[in-house]
Amino acid sequence: MPAVRTPRYDDGWRVVSETAVATQRARVESTLERVVEENRFTIAVTFPLVGVAMLLAGRAELIPAELAMNPYLLIGANLVMVSPLVAGLVPLIDRRAAIGLSVLALFTWGIELAGVLTGLPYGEFSYGVELGPMLFDLVPLGLPVFYFPILLNSYLLALLFLGTPSLLRRFVLTLGIVLALDLILDPGAVALGFWGWEVPGGYYGVPAINYLGWALSGSVAIAILQFSFDHEAVLARLERCGFFLDDLVSFLVLWGLINASVGNWIPVALSLSLLVTLLASDWFDFNVLGT
Repeated sequence: MPAVRTPRYDDGWRVVSETAVATQRARVESTLERVVEENRFTIAVTFPLVGVAMLLAGRAELIPAELAMNPYLLIGANLVMVSPLVAGLVPLIDRRAAIGLSVLALFTWGIELAGVLTGLPYGEFSYGVELGPMLFDLVPLGLPVFYFPILLNSYLLALLFLGTPSLLRRFVLTLGIVLALDLILDPGAVALGFWGWEVPGGYYGVPAINYLGWALSGSVAIAILQFSFDHEAVLARLERCGFFLDDLVSFLVLWGLINASVGNWIPVALSLSLLVTLLASDWFDFNVLGT
């Protein structure tokens, strides 16, 4: 006959403990969601506009560079703008997703270290502005804070337009959006002196090898994402969470205006195209954003 398991005293404690953790997590998720929901316009529009003003003022030496390019201020502002993405994603983080994002963070640091040390896959480049604590004095420790939003927003936008059935189509579209966002980001970052290449390229100072590198690293990163999340659950969350892609709005406003200020018109056109596409979609809620 099968063995009968005798209940142990700590079984009840474990259930109580797990319930308490779940309750606390639900409270945190609810609070974060409420804060983001109540401050959508400030986060998605006001913060990037203030960021543009400060960065351009620093570039024109109207305010001290120590203020305009303060690494902790940059990271803090980025964390505020990325808060809608975090609030939207947190309820979806289970053990598999946590492991996947951890692997992705390690990959992000590893590929960037390889790029700085060998020039591959992005070409010979270096950082011109301190972006917080540095890993081995070579790459920013907070790099995932800047890289994850590009990747995750691209994944969410592809999921929004394609749904979940075709992994290959979703993969290709996600990679295409990642490359489009980097076509916007890198020229603006070069103009501000955030980073640059030893031999500047023809695309506003950015060499073609950088985009080949992004195609390679982006493919690996997207593959990690594909195995990290329940895509049906992400799509369901995306469809009922009106602020999930607000960080993408912030990104396009910020870097679109930065590029416009220096006459980088192709990145400006890309920013406007993606912004109009997003805002014109049936999914986006204008009223909640306050526009």
